Amino acid sequence: MQKIIKYTLFSAMVAALGLQSCKDSYFDKVADNPNQVTAPNLNALLATSTYKAGLNNYNVATIILPYVQYTANPSASAAGDTFQSIDFSSTWDALYFAMADANEMKKLAVTLNSSEYKGVADVLIAYNLIMVNDLWGDAPFSEAFDINNLVPKYDKQQEVYTQSMALIDEAITELAKTDSQVKLAATSDLIYGTTVATERANWLKMAYAIKARLLNKVSKTSTYNPTAVLDAVSKSFTSNDEDARMQTFRIRNFWATVAVDNANQSLGGWLSEQLIDALNGTTYPGVVDPRLAKITDKTVDGKYIGTVNGAGNRLPGANTRKDENYISINSPWTGNTSPIFLVTYAELKFIEAEAAFNIDKTRSYNAYLEGIRANMDKFQVAVEDKLAYLAQPTVAVGVAAFTKDLIFKEKYIATYLNPEAWNDARRFDYKYKDFSMPANAALPTFIRRLDYPQGERSKNGSNVPTDVPRTTKLWWDQ
Repeated sequence: MQKIIKYTLFSAMVAALGLQSCKDSYFDKVADNPNQVTAPNLNALLATSTYKAGLNNYNVATIILPYVQYTANPSASAAGDTFQSIDFSSTWDALYFAMADANEMKKLAVTLNSSEYKGVADVLIAYNLIMVNDLWGDAPFSEAFDINNLVPKYDKQQEVYTQSMALIDEAITELAKTDSQVKLAATSDLIYGTTVATERANWLKMAYAIKARLLNKVSKTSTYNPTAVLDAVSKSFTSNDEDARMQTFRIRNFWATVAVDNANQSLGGWLSEQLIDALNGTTYPGVVDPRLAKITDKTVDGKYIGTVNGAGNRLPGANTRKDENYISINSPWTGNTSPIFLVTYAELKFIEAEAAFNIDKTRSYNAYLEGIRANMDKFQVAVEDKLAYLAQPTVAVGVAAFTKDLIFKEKYIATYLNPEAWNDARRFDYKYKDFSMPANAALPTFIRRLDYPQGERSKNGSNVPTDVPRTTKLWWDQ
């Protein structure tokens, strides 16, 4: 059941819960407030932590969308489109606030002997920490939640990765237990609360899904172990019904708000030419992907046309006549009550396809086809359209002609609006067909990392690493 929290109720929850654990994170010290919850219970912490997982998925996605050319700005030389330095202090803080909340839940779960809440807390801490690690590299963690240390050291980026994996492994251990003294409260779980009978089991599968992601992310390194990836995949999702998704909003899905604002001419959510052309038969002549009509609406001219990254609105320019495509409120992905997808079964099938490619190519090929089917079902593509696409000779190429490029091509569509898309683009070295540098780019090559936020420089400047060029690859991207 889709759930929408009314504004007044949500405001009260945020006022009471949203910042209740800020004093446990290093970047802010809050004075005592008689109106603030000082000892929240597990249910309250579960509600706010699961909500923030969906919100931060959106926050980080808004950063990376122009980098992977899902979206483009209608203004020429826009900072995001052209890889300029941008201050993302608010996103950094939001990620650490979310970890602080989940850390409080973990501490309380340990006190109350609740393996279920402890396992979920580990998953949520790891989920947010991984996004910090993927955006910036080195980051505070080992000292981040010491109330007496407001200027913690930065752990090296590979150490942060290792700490994330340790959290996930701990979560798997805790969620595998069946004797928790306090069971998860479905009404407070905004990710799996609608699947009460399998709530703990689904969280366990989500932990394995994140583990598969982490293991597959190091595909360019000597430590890559595809067998371990496949083992994690085998213990994770088995259908779309088990996808990790947050679908509780104070008004509507965050992307739907972008679509509504666009309709009111705030000019957000313009879709990139790269994405549109990959689907409309331009990049792949003769193959129109039926998911296109499920992602966006046709232009006022009855066409599908994207905006060129860095170039801005097409000529005659500076218009709002809707002659280019936008994020749509009519899409199953971005409608008012659409979920925010954290990890999906379709993504896991593409991870399986990649990991199995050099081990069992038939398994790899079948996983690739299943990933397409699962994603099309999630987009509510008609059965006949799905079958017609899957029958295309450029899609159903057969095992012998199957390539990794096809896996990345299809996964690019399946991770639409997901932060994970930037990790794949970097691992793939941006080699998507016809994928080009944006117009007016501020860098000589594609962006690989973010500059550290100004907020960090002002609050923890002695520990903030010296910025390296935004073209410098993270350790797993070498």
